[in-house]
Amino acid sequence: MTKDIDSLRKEIKLMHLKRLKGDITEKAYQRNLPERTVELYRAVVQRRMAKDEKILREHHSIRSHFRLTQSLMKEPEQEAISLFATDRRLYHLRSMVLPDQPSTADSRDRTVIEELRYENLGSVKVYKDIRYGEMAVGAVLCAIAFLFASWLDITGPILIVLGCLGILHGLFLPMKWVEVKAAEAMEGKLTPIRIYASRRKSARGLVRFLREKIRLRSASLCGGGNQGGEPFQAGSSDGFCAKA
Repeated sequence: MTKDIDSLRKEIKLMHLKRLKGDITEKAYQRNLPERTVELYRAVVQRRMAKDEKILREHHSIRSHFRLTQSLMKEPEQEAISLFATDRRLYHLRSMVLPDQPSTADSRDRTVIEELRYENLGSVKVYKDIRYGEMAVGAVLCAIAFLFASWLDITGPILIVLGCLGILHGLFLPMKWVEVKAAEAMEGKLTPIRIYASRRKSARGLVRFLREKIRLRSASLCGGGNQGGEPFQAGSSDGFCAKA
């Protein structure tokens, strides 16, 4: 049974206060907070769902937002992204996780919920981007190690190793995400939905689920072509009909 939204907010707020007072350890706080926060997001989404609507797939990720004007000692803001695929539509929830206040899943933490019905799905595509920033940092570390080699007898080789690892990681492990776009009729009304941490099992399952919805929709749209005796096959991701 779904917990009441207000009770979940109170539970998260109490955890936050206990953390500030030192009544619970940082490890216990970080272990329990994600679970309670996801419960809150799920409850907020379920309040928008129809009575007989069911959640079939979920995927949750979090992204850090560090500003150049922000102190290095201050914990950066984070954006929580939760996707809930029901038997009727895809819910996309975005919320800011602020270090100095508990999550509330409302305007206080800038929570936004969008929804996309499966009949309006357009495409599900994978995108990759080389981590140029990470490669640049690695190159700077190597440059510092070479320029000040005479003063960095011990730390110099360590900086070179770390720099090379950063360059290799940024080059051979690019950032990967999946973008869910609405059909042409819905373009402009809904921004593309990005699925981050796409290598995780929950993300792969969600992508397969959405692609199957597109395939079934495409098959139903292309079914009329078979009446004339000319076979059609559904497109792999764009939802268009193609001749076999």
